[in-house]
Amino acid sequence: MPQTALQFYQEENGEVPLVDWLETLPAKVRDKCLVKLERLETLGYELRRPEADYLRDDVYELRVRFRHLNYRMLYFFYGKTAAVVSHGCTKENEVPASEIEAAVAHKQKVMTNPRRHLFRPEE
Repeated sequence: MPQTALQFYQEENGEVPLVDWLETLPAKVRDKCLVKLERLETLGYELRRPEADYLRDDVYELRVRFRHLNYRMLYFFYGKTAAVVSHGCTKENEVPASEIEAAVAHKQKVMTNPRRHLFRPEE
């Protein structure tokens, strides 16, 4: 199984929402999130619960739990071998609809203009 190309969504102004969100997290949570991103890169479409789950409208979540808090990184697939991580959030019982809608909007922007909206994280 080939590795999945991991990319992040990037705004028109160059900001990368996932990177900005990761910088706000405690170091242990950030480390757990980075491990999940590596798993997504390795397993791609094969990643399943409890690590990942399908939400709706072709948007998935990477799932991280730390000290009774739920952290989620929303992503979608671009083509057959790329995963684009839209952004991250914390949640109570379920991922808020507004967060899923943001990921759907990010996906539409990527599909319309991938050169402008894809950011490849450094290895």
